[in-house]
Parts: sequence; structure tokens; C-alpha cells
Amino acid sequence: MHAIARRRHHKAAPMLLVLVLLALITGVAAVAAPSATAADTASADDVAAGEALFAANCASCHGLDAQGQDGVAPSLVGVGAAAVDFQVGTGRMPMQASGPQAPAKPAQFDQDQINQLAAWVASLGAGPAIPTAEQVDPSLGDAANGMEVFRTNCAMCHGSIGGGGALTQGKFAPSLLETTPTHIYEAMLTGPQSMPVFNDANITPEHKRDVIAYLDAQSAGSPGGLSLGAIGPVSEGLWAWLVLLGLIIGATVWVGARSS
Repeated sequence: MHAIARRRHHKAAPMLLVLVLLALITGVAAVAAPSATAADTASADDVAAGEALFAANCASCHGLDAQGQDGVAPSLVGVGAAAVDFQVGTGRMPMQASGPQAPAKPAQFDQDQINQLAAWVASLGAGPAIPTAEQVDPSLGDAANGMEVFRTNCAMCHGSIGGGGALTQGKFAPSLLETTPTHIYEAMLTGPQSMPVFNDANITPEHKRDVIAYLDAQSAGSPGGLSLGAIGPVSEGLWAWLVLLGLIIGATVWVGARSS
């Protein structure tokens, strides 16, 4: 029995167990890791080109080291490639003038230059990466579930179908009906301007894709004809009231003309 016990508790057993556990952990991490994006696989030349673009176009506000300036522009260290792709890709940055918030406008850089800027900012500190094509593909999402997620977390500012709405102090929630799926996903990840951050603990990647599927369905148009602003019973009731009031006035005039 003593000999059997010694074989069962061989001195090498703990080391073998540790190696097996390390192998399992490495395998699980490799499977669970998200696919690399263009910003994640950027070359040193891309990072250098991005630094040059930043110095020429962004450093006057954010500083040469992207640490930001108090009262002028925030630090970009740790915002990640996704924040740069959203802000520059939607034309919000560089800003044309100071204001309550930066409005969307035509982008001033092409996608290669945006990727270079994103690569350099990403090199300054870890942050959200640009999502993959699979993560933002609306055909892979569940629009019905996306409607529930959107109306729970987003509709109070962006409206029930993402048409946008007014906020306080001159700010506004923009319409999402013409926003690209990638930029919608990045906005949820990074929380630009007045928007809160919806990280993967708040809204999972699958639910983010469901939201994109829902918004994609809304941008396809109204299957019932005129949307009347798609703001629900308020506009519909007003339209019904105007039509009925017009019919009443018309009937009154017709009866008066017949009796005279």
C-alpha cells in the first residue's frame, strides 16, 4: 500500500498539473479573444504616420503627447482606436468651432488616414478596439431583441426608432438612421459627448449587434406609409384632429350653403 501511495503522489505530479492548467488557460484565452482589427495589427509605419497626422491636425488642442489641455480638449491616452475611428470617421473631429457639442460632418480624412491616427492613439494606452465586420453585421443580429435593448437604454434620448432628440444646454442626441453600423457600435463602446458608455458588461457584444439590426430595420423605411415623424400617438393624434376638424368645417360650410 505504501508503494502504491508513493506512485500516486509522484514528485512530478504538481508540476505536470500546473503545466496542464496553463495549457488549458492558454487555449481558452485563444478561443475567447476577439478577432484582430486593422488598428490592432497596425505596423510601425502606420503608427508613425498617425503620429505625424496627429501633430499636424490635432495637437493644437490635444497636445503633442495627446495628454489634453484643461478647458480645451481631453486626454486621448487610453481612449482606444474605436474612439478615434468614431470621432474622426463621423467628421466630429477636428471641430470647426467650439460649441455645446461637435456635430457630425463629412470626414476630413480618408479611412487609411483614420486607421493610422487610431493606431497611434491606441499605442498610447489600452482602450476599445475598432469592432470587426462580424460584430457589426445587422444580418447576424436579432432585431426584436435589439428593439427591447434600444428602448430600455437609448430611446429616452434618441427616440423610439433612433430619429434623435433635443437635450439640455444646446446639446442633442443625433439621428442614428444614417449612421454606419461600425460607428453605432463604437458610440456604445466609447460614450461620445453626452452619451454614457455601454461596455460589454452593460450591453454584451451580441446585444450591441441586435441594436444595430433593429436600427437597420428602422432605416429601411416605414412599411405603413407616412411615418409622421415616427414619434407615436402625438403626431398621429394631431393629424387625425386636423383631418376631422377640416371635415367638420367643410360639412358646416356645406350645410350653411344648402340652407341659404
